[in-house]
Amino acid sequence: MNNYSTIFEAVGGVEGIRKIVEAFYPKVLKNPLIGPLFPADIDPVMDRQTLFLSQFFGGPSLYSDQHGHPMMRARHLPFPITPERAEAWLGCMREALAETDLPHELQELILVRLSGPAHHFINQP
Repeated sequence: MNNYSTIFEAVGGVEGIRKIVEAFYPKVLKNPLIGPLFPADIDPVMDRQTLFLSQFFGGPSLYSDQHGHPMMRARHLPFPITPERAEAWLGCMREALAETDLPHELQELILVRLSGPAHHFINQP
């Protein structure tokens, strides 16, 4: 991450997070395993994801300020999340990150940080 103290700073703050999110969700919607889990109107999801990832990666508490404690596992319980779906989600994120100009090491760090929560949300065999 060079001279940055957080992933949030290294990706360019909220603007950088938003670019990743905007590259990510079209891939999610096209993915046959996870696309059907998301609403057709993806804009509110993208807005919440931008807030959450900003906070998750060391930025200001934007998500908590607007929506309360993230409680991400609880928020994902209504959706059937299998190990395959968690991997599909991470695969879409890997593709989105590959489209950025972020250094490969930073892309890998982001994926490592996201893989824990992605697998933590699994609630189906």
